[in-house]
Amino acid sequence: MAFKRSTKAPRSKTGSQPWLHLNGMEIQEFGTVRMFPLGLSRDAREYSCQRLNQILADTQILYALYKKHHWMMRGPTFYQLHLLLDKHAGEQLELVDEMAERVQTLGGVAVGDPRHVAEMTVIPRPPNGVEEVPAMLSRLVESHETILIAAHDAASRTAEMGDDGTNDLLVSSVIRTNELQSWFLIEHLVDTPLVERHES
Repeated sequence: MAFKRSTKAPRSKTGSQPWLHLNGMEIQEFGTVRMFPLGLSRDAREYSCQRLNQILADTQILYALYKKHHWMMRGPTFYQLHLLLDKHAGEQLELVDEMAERVQTLGGVAVGDPRHVAEMTVIPRPPNGVEEVPAMLSRLVESHETILIAAHDAASRTAEMGDDGTNDLLVSSVIRTNELQSWFLIEHLVDTPLVERHES
C-alpha cells in the first residue's frame, strides 16, 4: 500500500506553540440578536439590547471620568474626594459588567471596545487637563443625570415589552446606584461653612 507524503508541516499534538496573529471572521454583527429561548420576542430583546448598549457606553465613560477625577483631585478635601470617587468608580464598573452580561444573555453583542464606546456616548468630552474641583464634580453630576434620564425611560419601555429582567437591572442597580452617587456629589457642591460664626 502506497502512502502519500504530506506537504503540510507536522503539527505536534503535545506542542505548546501558541497560534499567533490570527484573524477570524466576524460571527455576529453588533446590533443583532441570536435566537435564544427566553420567553421574549425578538423585537423585545433587540430593543433592550439597543437601550442597554447606549447606557453601557455612557456608563463606561462615566467610569473613566471618575478615575480621571480621582487621580486629578486637588485642594483641602483631596483625601475624602480621592477615596469617594474611587469607590464610585468601582461601583460603576460593576454596573458595566452587569449590563454587558445582560446584553449577552439576551443574545446581543455588548459594546466593549473603548473606540466604539467613544463613538456611541452622548456624554461630553472633558478637557484633557485638570479642571477646578467644583467643575469636576459638576461634570460627574451631569453625566449621572444623562444616564438616569435614559435609564428611567428604558426601564419603563422594557417593562411594557415584557422584559422584566432588564427592567429589574435598570431600576434596582443602574438607577439606584446613580441616584445615590449623585446625592453624594451634590452635597459636596453646597457652599456651606464648616463652622457658623455668630457676632457677639
